[in-house]
Amino acid sequence: MSDDLPATAETVIIGAGIVGNSLAYHLARFGREDILLMDKGPLPDPGGSTGHASNFLMPVEHSKEMTHLTRRSIEWYKDMDTFTESGGIEVARTEERMAENRRRMQSAKAWGEPAELLTPEEVKQLVPYIDEDRILGGFHSKGAGVCDPLRAGEVMRARADHETDGGLTLSPNTEVLDLHVEDDEIQAVETDRGTVEAGEVVIAAGLWSPKIAKMAGVEIPLTPAVHQMISVGPIEYFEQFEGEINHPVVRDMDTQMYERPSGNDMEVGSYQHRPILWDVEDVPSIDEAPLSPTQPPLTDDAFEQSMQDALELMPEVLDDPDAGVRLEIDGLLSEAPDGAPLLGPLQDVEGLWSCAAVWIKEAPAIGEAVAQQMVRGWSDIDIHESNVNRFYEYGTSRAWVKARAHELYQEIYGIVHPSEQWQSGRPLRKSAFYDQQDALDANWFEAAGWERPQWFESNEDLLDRYSEDIEHLRRPNEWDSRWWSPIILAEHLHMRDNVAMVGDMGFSIFDLVGPGATEFAERMAVGRMDVDVGKSVYTPILAENGGFVSDLTIARVDEDRYRVITGGGMGGADKAWFRSHMPDDGSVHLQDQTAALCTLGVWGPDAREVLQSVTEEDMSHEAFPPYTAQEVTIGEVDAWALRISYVGERGWEIYAPMDKGGRLWDVLWDAGQEYDVRPVGMGVYGTTGRMEKGYRLYGHELELDYSPAEAGLTFHGVKDADFVGKEAYAAAIEADNAATLCTLSVDDHESADGERRFMLGNEPILDQDGDVLVDDEGRRSYVTSAGSGPSVGKHLLMAYLPAEHAEEGTSLQVEYMGDHYPVTVEVAGSRPLFDPDNERIRS
Repeated sequence: MSDDLPATAETVIIGAGIVGNSLAYHLARFGREDILLMDKGPLPDPGGSTGHASNFLMPVEHSKEMTHLTRRSIEWYKDMDTFTESGGIEVARTEERMAENRRRMQSAKAWGEPAELLTPEEVKQLVPYIDEDRILGGFHSKGAGVCDPLRAGEVMRARADHETDGGLTLSPNTEVLDLHVEDDEIQAVETDRGTVEAGEVVIAAGLWSPKIAKMAGVEIPLTPAVHQMISVGPIEYFEQFEGEINHPVVRDMDTQMYERPSGNDMEVGSYQHRPILWDVEDVPSIDEAPLSPTQPPLTDDAFEQSMQDALELMPEVLDDPDAGVRLEIDGLLSEAPDGAPLLGPLQDVEGLWSCAAVWIKEAPAIGEAVAQQMVRGWSDIDIHESNVNRFYEYGTSRAWVKARAHELYQEIYGIVHPSEQWQSGRPLRKSAFYDQQDALDANWFEAAGWERPQWFESNEDLLDRYSEDIEHLRRPNEWDSRWWSPIILAEHLHMRDNVAMVGDMGFSIFDLVGPGATEFAERMAVGRMDVDVGKSVYTPILAENGGFVSDLTIARVDEDRYRVITGGGMGGADKAWFRSHMPDDGSVHLQDQTAALCTLGVWGPDAREVLQSVTEEDMSHEAFPPYTAQEVTIGEVDAWALRISYVGERGWEIYAPMDKGGRLWDVLWDAGQEYDVRPVGMGVYGTTGRMEKGYRLYGHELELDYSPAEAGLTFHGVKDADFVGKEAYAAAIEADNAATLCTLSVDDHESADGERRFMLGNEPILDQDGDVLVDDEGRRSYVTSAGSGPSVGKHLLMAYLPAEHAEEGTSLQVEYMGDHYPVTVEVAGSRPLFDPDNERIRS
């Protein structure tokens, strides 16, 4: 292990906190032999949040990704002998929090983490100094505990040096001055100790990451935020125990606080205070900081209520007359706009990676996952939720990042609904139809910055028309019906009977252009791309292991032009993936069309009649077959129409220049009045229509954990052309599926207290004995998507089931909010439940 700054390095990691150390170790494990790890601070504590964060790990979250990363991190901390398992309890002061704890239990079961619900008396047994009269119960995570991240960093560096046979170079007290980029590729890192030519660079600098990214002309959207913490001691009660911690960590969730024993002290941390956000430029240098750059003095007035709440919950120890406040800080941490890490390649600069906004509890596993991505292209734990490019081109401005971080901070320990909508920084991206839809009383949801109608209050009259059909699918419980309306069900049925306009779906659209476009498209997609001009292909996009990177539609627009149409939230990630595989000879380039084109869907039995009345071209079935695209003129608007449907109806997606979108809407709206055309929201497009057709959704049904064979998406067969993941894909087709994606229906919605309840997603699937189903590869069955199917009259769930349970007619159970509900397997595989022969789409 050397500390001399080399002239060159295969890999440069900027930041030597727990994240950078983890990444260095795992890269070394996977074969990187020349690694430079640098930090502007000293070692072992360079002054970032690693040195002051309250280092407890509570493994259970509602995110599968975060839970699995935390569990894997605990395994690594144990392997390094830097973890103490103390358990952790999230106590509830309110009935709302007790309901949340029951939801916490279903997540624990779905992700395979041991947990239990406790009465106040049972909490008292584990935490004798708590005032049990203040609480209604608790959620006990048995595998929780605390780690020593600074010691873990030392172990990781030593292991990395061993793995590389001395190929790890440490460079503390080294400040990065610039990142050199040429032809959109990282070249070197300039520091105050010299310049290092680099093959690849990873920014793992915590709250300083945005500052360093700007040196390369890119954005890492996070902001420093204050997390207040004090340490009270010595406390006489704890002197009878040995070691770092001998009682569970307590999270007082309703006050957004935690209390964590630390030797003879008690750490009290708070997220309940007003959000205190910093600019990275205002963080002091090491020389200027009294403790460290990320430990400014406590803002006393902001902590007053927190101290009162802590004393109320634990008076026996915190009111110890011999104890005093030994440490009090405004600890700075990194906060991304949605609270998730920012991981992966930064798409505008080849060879530049982000590993930022990572908490201590996930750091070792994230270091492993990012290292796997860097070395082989995919990770064992799917980290798609944390892709740094998810904010690309819309969510990187300082004002927007701070607005979201301010809002997020107040929800760190909050009860967050699965459909919770952000309120800050809106509206940001508005489609060409926004004004017309707003005039129709659209209920706006936001996705990837786009404002998209979820339903329309102007369709309230449809509730009477379809009252008998939807009555049994109404949701009486407030939680189930939050961010939802029965109007969605009525809009769905109207579309099935008549015609509906859906716009804008917020797609990301980019063209692959050039003489090598066909060869490149073949290389990227499972489906055959050398098709006739005008033909569209729905296709998975795979990693080398055969797991899903994306699923999208590619249409051949011209001989040397292919149009890629993907979800709005996937645009940044998909463009980064395609760009990372582009040939070096310049035979293909990518043209982003997202801001140039709007998309308007027209679907339903009367869709053809509406379009034909205002279109110059022949829209008949014979002239315009399904899954093809043509140039059309609609009224005065020249457009590109694609005959495809995500809702299982006859119709078209119509793409037009953004500046003519308003006119396009008006022309079709006027033409549709004869057919009672209605605006329909994303509640139909993304849920009810999709669920009835069994259409899979990336990030829900489709991820790295499951193969296309298990997902029922092997209809392309294995083409002759080579493509990413071909070998694994072909092997999956030949193998017996360990699990099969199925559609289930809920047989009885009545809960134990007699109220009808409706699942929302991520609930565990159980056998008749109440045990969670687990397949031969150790994967647990859970609800990947949930939503009502008004046309089939059932509430539908999608889930991967082990082979022995993936049989149509099989009776199982689903756990929701502590109760078990009977469900039946309706479909095993990809056959649609509604219109199984796709007669409507093909008519």
